[in-house]
Amino acid sequence: MNPTEIPKVSRRLICMVYEALLLFGVVFIAGWLFDTLTQSRHALKLRNARQFWLFLVLGAYFIYFWCRSGQTLAMKTWRLKLVAPGLPRLPLRMAVVRYLLIWMWFLPAMVLDYALDLKGWPSMALIAAGLMLWAMTALFDKERQFLHDRLAGTRLIHVTAVPAQASRTS
Repeated sequence: MNPTEIPKVSRRLICMVYEALLLFGVVFIAGWLFDTLTQSRHALKLRNARQFWLFLVLGAYFIYFWCRSGQTLAMKTWRLKLVAPGLPRLPLRMAVVRYLLIWMWFLPAMVLDYALDLKGWPSMALIAAGLMLWAMTALFDKERQFLHDRLAGTRLIHVTAVPAQASRTS
């Protein structure tokens, strides 16, 4: 892989923050749809079903865009692309595996948080520490890929060339 194609870890983390802002709208609409269809009037009513629904909606969002073009809206903005080396498009199986592995950013810390029955700031600090530890996995990879990409067989690359727009002459 060409070293110029490998995006900096900081660029990928900033893209994730932007992605989280965009996902706020996706989660809001999905939550509204869930509440409308189930006639739920309280956030704790059907909590497990709501969480499963949001898990599926987020999965559909990411998997659709990764398989279609290799880029979500945030990835297009930050000129990052998800690829499967040697393949023209990301196969559905690889996209699903990557989506499931991405939850490892949160899951170990959340399980530990639950086991320790932490509340408030200690809980937030533990989850933040888990996020930082997972982000540091890129520092130990020769191509600076996160562990979930290494395990899924995918790569994030920096898209350097933008297709030229045809100039319009009047």
